[in-house]
Amino acid sequence: MTALILLNSVLPVTFVLEYSYLLAAIMFVIGLKLQSHPETARRGNLWAAAGMILPMITTFLFHRNPNGDAISLVNGMVVVLTIAAGGVIGAVMARKVKMTAMPQMVSFFNATGGAASAIVALIEFTKNPDQAVLVGLLGLIIGTIAFSGSMIAYGKLDGKVGDIFSKYMTWVNLLFMLILVVITVLILFGGYSLETRTYLVYGLLAMSLIYGVSFVMPIGGADMPVVISLLNSLTGIAAAMAGFIYQNEAMILGGILVGAAGTILTIQMCKAMNRSLLNVIIGSFGGGGAASNKEIGIIKEVSLSDAAVLLSYSSKVVIVPGYGLAVAQAQHLCHELEKLIEEKGGEVKYAIHPVAGRMPGHMNVLLAEADVSYDKLIEMDDINPEMPNTDVVLVIGANDVVNPAALDDASSPIYGMPIIKTHEAKNVIVMKRGMGKGYAAIENYLFYEPKTRMLFGNAKDSLQKLVTEIKTL
Repeated sequence: MTALILLNSVLPVTFVLEYSYLLAAIMFVIGLKLQSHPETARRGNLWAAAGMILPMITTFLFHRNPNGDAISLVNGMVVVLTIAAGGVIGAVMARKVKMTAMPQMVSFFNATGGAASAIVALIEFTKNPDQAVLVGLLGLIIGTIAFSGSMIAYGKLDGKVGDIFSKYMTWVNLLFMLILVVITVLILFGGYSLETRTYLVYGLLAMSLIYGVSFVMPIGGADMPVVISLLNSLTGIAAAMAGFIYQNEAMILGGILVGAAGTILTIQMCKAMNRSLLNVIIGSFGGGGAASNKEIGIIKEVSLSDAAVLLSYSSKVVIVPGYGLAVAQAQHLCHELEKLIEEKGGEVKYAIHPVAGRMPGHMNVLLAEADVSYDKLIEMDDINPEMPNTDVVLVIGANDVVNPAALDDASSPIYGMPIIKTHEAKNVIVMKRGMGKGYAAIENYLFYEPKTRMLFGNAKDSLQKLVTEIKTL
C-alpha cells in the first residue's frame, strides 16, 4: 500500500494508465504477429495475454471515477473474485477440451465476449437512460448477435442443433435487420418518454438475440470456419464499442485488433472457398445442394497389405487431413505413419486446405499437437503443383476440399471452390468410415476415379493397422 501511495505521488494517475494502455497495444500487435506462424503461435498467445493482464491491473489500481474516487474495497473484492473465478474456469476448460471440440470452445468463448460487451452497454443505459447514444446501442446489438449466433454455432458444431434451410430465411433475416434499424432510430430520435425508450431498448435486446439465432441457423456446416471467423470479428467490434462507452483505450484497441483480424480472416476464408461473404450468409452452402447429373464410376477398395506396400515403396507421399482425422483422434498415428514412410526413404508432406475442419487453422493445430514439423504443413496453393509428381495421396477424413466437382461440374454447389487437386496424383487412397457425404451433402467424384482406392474404417483403427502392416514389411 505504501508503495502504491508513493507511486501515485511520483507519477500522475493518467500518465500510468495511458502508457500502460499504449504498452498493451504494442504487446497485442507483437502477439498477433507471432500468432501468424504455428511455430511462434504459443509465444504470441503469451504476449497477447500479458497485454491484456497489464491494463486490467493498472485500471484496477489507478482508475478514478468522475468524482476522482478510486474503486471501493467491496467492489474491488468483487472484481478480484470474479477474475479469479473466470480464470480458474477458463484454465480448466482449456486443459480438458479435446482437440475435436476446439471449434465448439472457440464459439463458446466468442459468445462470452459478445455477452460481456452487450451487458456493459445495457448496464450503462440503465445507469444513464437519457444518454442512449449510437455507440452504446451498436455495442448492445453487435454483442448480443455475437452471443446468440456463437451459441447456435456451438450447438451446430456439437451436433445439438440442426440446420434450417429455407428460401424464406433470407427474407426473414432481412426483415429482422430492418426492425433493428427502425428500433435504433426510434430510440435515438423518437423523442419518447424514458419508460418507452426503456421498453424499446429491451425490445432491441430481444430482437438482436432472435436475429443472432436466425442468422446462423440456415448456414451449412461447410461454411462454419467462415462463420466462426465472422462471429469472432463481431465480438471484437462489440468490445471496441464497450471501450468507447467507458473511454478505455485498451478496450478500444483490443477490440479493434480482434475485429480487424477476424474480418481479414473471414475474407481469406471466403477467398479460399471462392465465395462472397454475402453468399456465405444467405447461400446455405453445405445444406444439401442439388444432386449432380454427372455419371459416376465404380468404387474400388484397397486391402491393408496393398496400401502398406504402396506407401512403403513410394518416394513421395502427400497426406490430406480432414475433420475425420480429428474425430478419430488419429493425428499421433498419422505422425507415426509419416516417420515410418520416411525411414523407408519416402518424402512425406501434409496438404492443408484453408477451410479443412471446423475452424480456421484447425488442421494446423491438430497436427502441431502430434509434433508434426511445421515445415511439412504445405498450403493448398503450394502443394497443388506437386500433385502430378506425387506417388500416393492419402486422404484421411477429408471430403469436400478434395472433390473434383468443384472444378468441372457447374451444377455442383461447390463449383468454383479451390480444392486440393488430389485427383492429379498417380495413386489416391481415401480413408473413410463409409460412403456418407461431406458437409456439402454431394457425391465426391474423387472416390470414383480409376486411380482411387477406398480404405474403409475408423481412421484411428485403420492407421494403427496400416502402421503395424508397414512395420512387418
